[in-house]
Amino acid sequence: MRADTVRRLNWGCGERAEPGWVNSDLKEGDGIVTADIRRGLPFKANWFDYIVSVHALPELAYSDLLPALRELHRIVKRGGTVRLALPDLEKGIEAYQRGDRSYFQIPDDEMQTLGGKLVVQLVWYGYSRTIFVPDFVDELLFKAGFCAVDRVEFGETRSGYPDIASLDNRRLESFFVEGRK
Repeated sequence: MRADTVRRLNWGCGERAEPGWVNSDLKEGDGIVTADIRRGLPFKANWFDYIVSVHALPELAYSDLLPALRELHRIVKRGGTVRLALPDLEKGIEAYQRGDRSYFQIPDDEMQTLGGKLVVQLVWYGYSRTIFVPDFVDELLFKAGFCAVDRVEFGETRSGYPDIASLDNRRLESFFVEGRK
């Protein structure tokens, strides 16, 4: 498929819209479709070839996760992919257990203890309401209707759309998963 005919959504984009993407978030901004996924996104069913979300899902309460993933499933085309970058609880615990202060992105003036850094990073200053491990999100994606779920590495994809990984960031603390409709 030609790149100019691909429809792609950056869900949970924050205040910065990515050029060449449809960008959606609760926050308002230039080039951003402001919408709350809990009330439904203003897009047609089966519209997007792929959807990417980087660390937005953790901001939802547990009870909102499955409906949100079902909404993403609704708007991605059959054969399309939803790619999620999520904070990895297991990596955080492993860094804590080995005493690796360099893993945590929390400055010392915010929290000096390793335990404090772990907790603040996991809840990301109170923005994150849900924490994730890979098999938890795999189960949610299947429950939301995705037919295949693949764990992928930073910058890699199994989707057939190389640009789907172009928004990858937060490599150290994240895991990446793709659900195919």
